[in-house]
Amino acid sequence: MSVPTFSVWGVTGIPEIAAGDDLVALISAAIAGMGPEHALVEGDILVVTSKIVSKAEGRQVPAADREKAIADDTVRVVAERVHPGGVTRIVETKQGMIMAAAGLDMSNVPEGFALKLPEDPDRSARALCEGLRERFGVRLGIVVTDTVGRPWRVGQTDLAIGAAGLQLTDDLRGANDANGRPLHVTMAVVADELAGAADLVKGKTSGIPVAVVRGMERLVQGLDAPGARSLVRTGDDDMFRFGSAEAYRLGYEAAMADMKDTSKARPKGQKQD
Repeated sequence: MSVPTFSVWGVTGIPEIAAGDDLVALISAAIAGMGPEHALVEGDILVVTSKIVSKAEGRQVPAADREKAIADDTVRVVAERVHPGGVTRIVETKQGMIMAAAGLDMSNVPEGFALKLPEDPDRSARALCEGLRERFGVRLGIVVTDTVGRPWRVGQTDLAIGAAGLQLTDDLRGANDANGRPLHVTMAVVADELAGAADLVKGKTSGIPVAVVRGMERLVQGLDAPGARSLVRTGDDDMFRFGSAEAYRLGYEAAMADMKDTSKARPKGQKQD
């Protein structure tokens, strides 16, 4: 009986990234510098932190413009919470993500600057995938990741905000579990699982922004595979579209508007029971 397994390792030797840098060339050189035992093979998946993608794309802004940058990248405010340090805003970004401060980051960037998310993480992932496939001559998958918090869970984890050449989910609906019972809702988001696994070797302080996952070649597909934007719940599928305070306010406003309409519709002089 074969034992399911995969391996993951960090890519060392990638220098500090600046605007305009060629990520395909820099990642390729770093992998080559690790020796033949780490050469990429068919079916490998590269997991790339969005921070180096944003830096290469020139997405740095002055820290003094942080609030404007957040507002510019916000589609709607999901929730706000006031605390002694200020106001935390959970927003929907132009990239479709629900994130604190529109994903703006001030860690691991030069003093006095903040870093925005890539403008289109799926487009960035496709460019990396195309370039690295051509450079190494093998079919690869790409996941672009960012660190986020989750409702009802402390701390943060990495998840996929961009992807290319990759099956993003294992949809098990319609299959049977180990006891023969039908599965109705089970859909494993393997892109996010890959992101979390890779972060265990990339970390936040090690200066390793890229990891390689081997042993999951079944997930690697053509470049026409859907990107990570397809994983975002939207509209009626979003069961938690608003924070509690925002939902309360909307309910209150709707109730007041309904009372006003009812009052207008009542004949003049008629009292409410």
